[in-house]
This record gives sequence, C-alpha cells and structure tokens, in this order.
Amino acid sequence: MSTQHPESARAQLLAASTSHGWAGPFPRLADPDNAHDAAVLILFGVLDSIPAPVDDTVVARDLDVLLQRRASTLSSHPGQVSFPGGRRDPGDADAVATALREAEEETGLDPAGVEVLATLPEIPLAASNHRVTPVLGWWRTPSRVAAVDHAETVEVFRVPVAQLLDPATRYTSVRRYGDLTFRSPAFDVDGTIVWGFTAMVLSGLFDAAGWTVPWDASDERPV
Repeated sequence: MSTQHPESARAQLLAASTSHGWAGPFPRLADPDNAHDAAVLILFGVLDSIPAPVDDTVVARDLDVLLQRRASTLSSHPGQVSFPGGRRDPGDADAVATALREAEEETGLDPAGVEVLATLPEIPLAASNHRVTPVLGWWRTPSRVAAVDHAETVEVFRVPVAQLLDPATRYTSVRRYGDLTFRSPAFDVDGTIVWGFTAMVLSGLFDAAGWTVPWDASDERPV
C-alpha cells in the first residue's frame, strides 16, 4: 500500500481512473446485441474511527469501501458480494444517475454526500450479459447504510481497504463451468469471500492506484 507519496488517496484514485487497461481481461459477452446497460458505485470513504481531515490528505490505509451481499434467492449472481448498483432505467440520465439511484435504493445512502470522481470504462459482465459502467465515488459526507430490501440485499458493509490489501487476505479463486475454468483475484474478509467481477475491479483499481502489496496469486482455491 502506497503511503509514502505526497498525493492523497483521493488524488491517487483520480489518477487511477485515467489509467488505461486497469481492469481485466474480463470474459466477453456471449450475446452483446442483447446485453443490458448497468452501473455500479465504487464508493470509498474515510474509516469512521479516523477523523475526517480537512486538507484531504488521507492515505489508502485510512479508507474503506462500500460493499453488499446479494440475496441467495436472486436469479443473477445469488449470494455474491457486489458493489451497489444495477440495471439502467429509462429515466436515468446517465450511468452516474443509475449508480446513485441503485445505491440509494439498496443501501439507503444519501447521494448528496457522494462526490463522483470519475466514470470508468464500460466492462462486460458475461455471467448476466450486462455492460457495466463503474462509477468511482468519494464519500464526502457518509450517511447511515443498511440493507433496504432483503429480497435483493441481505447485508451492507464497509470494508477497510487495508484489510483488502493484506496479502493474507488475497488469493486466486477458481470456478469451473463445464470445460471452462474461470480464475479471478479474490479476497477472504473474515470469512466473507469477494470474488469474480467485484474482486477483479477492486484488484485492478488497487493496481492502478499504486496501493497493491505483493500477494501470492499461485494460491488457488475453488469457489
């Protein structure tokens, strides 16, 4: 984790958002002509235990990121840990509107407290045939969050970035689909497994921000 640089974590995230090829490679969509547009909110904030600085000089170790666990009854990605987000509605002006609306509906956060840093390049999510636009956010004024609709989201939590960057937390997940084998970075957060799309995006973003601590990618575990 890069703490020796003079730039703040917010500035490092902004720089990471302009990096080319920071996430991937992701599996291609099987039916791109019928894919749905979606957006997710990648929301970083200052840990509650650390006073929010006025000079914006927090470093990666002072941050957490907002995640949620999807209901096991959902037809798409059941039981998985994900970013808040979902499919674009006709009334949404853009991906930012989609990400903020979905995050409010799923976690109860107040969008007014979120500063949108960047809209990242669209990423294919092959498992559910979506084109997902990640929206990178900075939680200027954190608000209370909790699962709003338990039919969709069973848990909402803020994970310390330092815990995600700990090499002891990281490994490579392996999932087999018939003759195909899918590998992705994964995180074991006190028994909560973050893998697949969410883990790949986090891993790519950490790399681009210069926060990654070397970890053992040869440690492979089945999903």
